[in-house]
Amino acid sequence: MDDADGIKPPRAAARIRETARDLFYKRGIRAVGVDEIVAKAGVTKPSLYRSFSSKDELAACYLRDYEALFWSRFEEAVAAHPGDSEAQLLLFLSRLGERAEREGYRGCGLTNAVVEYPAPGHPARRVSEDHKRALRMRLWDMAAGMDVLEPEALADALLLLIEGCFASGQIFGADGPARQVADAARRLIRAHRQPG
Repeated sequence: MDDADGIKPPRAAARIRETARDLFYKRGIRAVGVDEIVAKAGVTKPSLYRSFSSKDELAACYLRDYEALFWSRFEEAVAAHPGDSEAQLLLFLSRLGERAEREGYRGCGLTNAVVEYPAPGHPARRVSEDHKRALRMRLWDMAAGMDVLEPEALADALLLLIEGCFASGQIFGADGPARQVADAARRLIRAHRQPG
């Protein structure tokens, strides 16, 4: 059924996903109950369970959506500087630093989920761990193209910078250390350069 403007309202599953994404990111997955999600989404509990077998599966779906957005932002930076992994990474980090200073920034939803779910095997934790491993491998590949000594060590140091940006953005907000993430990465890369 269309609304007054002839636009179809979002399906229940889409409303549930949007609502869960907003609530999970702002407050954490464990802090948000199914009753609150269905109430804010304007759906019934059976609608939620028809689309998602459990809250855990909804959390994993949220994190897969979050991961897709992360990689979309990452690939935008890559596309802006073809063949120049240093420029790609610095652009991504510059944009990350800007986001980390915005009001309401809660870091990386994937990192937050690992903290919320310390036990291995939880669906949300699995999505998050898989993403972090993929990011680490991607950084290894990028560092290998930068003509540096010990590219894996550089990549791991860059990953630590990224994770630090996620946390410090939540703690300090605007004017915090997250705004320095691209500059810190530039200095790290320079320190790892081949001599001569």
